[in-house]
Amino acid sequence: MPLKIQAVDIQAGDRIIAYCNNKMQICTVKYILDPDLSNITLSVSTSENSRNSISRVVRFQRDALVELHAKGANQDLVAQAEALVEES
Repeated sequence: MPLKIQAVDIQAGDRIIAYCNNKMQICTVKYILDPDLSNITLSVSTSENSRNSISRVVRFQRDALVELHAKGANQDLVAQAEALVEES
């Protein structure tokens, strides 16, 4: 079963399933453009390879559930570092 997270919890580097270029596909979140009160606006890339990448903007309501394909690598490193700090 795919993992779904609220749009407000999306972070740069996350790979999400979004409607982009007229189809549902995996997109990598490059950065959050505008986290306003009612919507989250994201800049996403449709490819992991920056040469073949097409940047698009997608918008979600803050409380929308978004299918998460993979957490960004930077979040994994942060979680590991936090775990090490808690252990010491």
